[in-house]
Amino acid sequence: MVEKAHLDALRDKYGNASGGDIFDPHFQEVARSQFSGGDKRKWPFAGIPTFLDARAFPEAQDADDFGGLDIALLGVPMDLGVTNRNGTRFGPRALRTIERIGPYDHVLKTSPMGKAKIADIGDVPLLSRFDLAQCHKDIEDFYRRLVAAGVRPLSVGGDHSITASILKALGEKEPVGLIHIDAHCDTAGPYEGAKFQHGGPFRLAVLDGVLDPRRTIQIGIRGPAEYLWEFSYESGMTVVHAEDVGEASIPRLIEKAREIVGDGPTYVSFDIDSVDPGFAPGTGTPEVGGLQPREVLQILRGLNGLNIIGGDVVEVAPQYDPSTNTAQIAAQVLHTILCLMVNTGHFEQG
Repeated sequence: MVEKAHLDALRDKYGNASGGDIFDPHFQEVARSQFSGGDKRKWPFAGIPTFLDARAFPEAQDADDFGGLDIALLGVPMDLGVTNRNGTRFGPRALRTIERIGPYDHVLKTSPMGKAKIADIGDVPLLSRFDLAQCHKDIEDFYRRLVAAGVRPLSVGGDHSITASILKALGEKEPVGLIHIDAHCDTAGPYEGAKFQHGGPFRLAVLDGVLDPRRTIQIGIRGPAEYLWEFSYESGMTVVHAEDVGEASIPRLIEKAREIVGDGPTYVSFDIDSVDPGFAPGTGTPEVGGLQPREVLQILRGLNGLNIIGGDVVEVAPQYDPSTNTAQIAAQVLHTILCLMVNTGHFEQG
């Protein structure tokens, strides 16, 4: 039975309130960034699509300081390094079309767009759609500019080979630690005369001196390519297989990850094929027996407070998933990593 006094109080407060009337001070802060003119919000299906509905700011690429941004969202539409099914060049476009991700993470209690200067600055300018080595030079050069400007990058690939050149820029002065969520360790050597391929970016990064293997944890590993990953073990990386990730083990896994990377600069790299293809079939190298999306988000949220200097979401090949579920999961992960990044530093109000 409803208590009349309680119902009267609710009617008095909310009876004539609109959807834009938010009373809780914490929720008010989020609502102010969303509502204009009372209860009017931006239509999620209208306008120019951007990553996480961030401000479009492509002209930032022309400025040495990238327009004073704290964090740049950017695409790297390159998939010349794949070993099997291509199509991840369409990953950035697919994630930009996903609507209604954010503005708020209810677990981290974070609305990232209001905590830092963040914008979608477009895609990394690549000089050739055919030359893999040239693409990697372009990627490295562009991220060096971001580092020089003090801008932290959050990127959407593209195949996983892009991370080698991103890390070469980010780890030039100090090797970074790594939280790597993937089905594959990606520490194989060169193949067929090409050192850049999506199965080997983290071996390259270690040998380039920009990634600290002892501050690296690789989560979700599985499948028939295990014999290719001896470099992970010999270099001192911590490898956590998918079958060792479950509801009961995740708190200990989070504790281990935090111990491994410590308080030093850390990069987060998420490959969508870490997720079981039953949830995310839109990728070039699906591996059965993977993580659930909820497990991925729980692991990432457990990293809150670490020194996250950048991240990427890679290997979304949308043409293999007409449901768009793969891109939906990837976009949610992108938002979660962004929350971790803004909770890392002390930024001026965005």
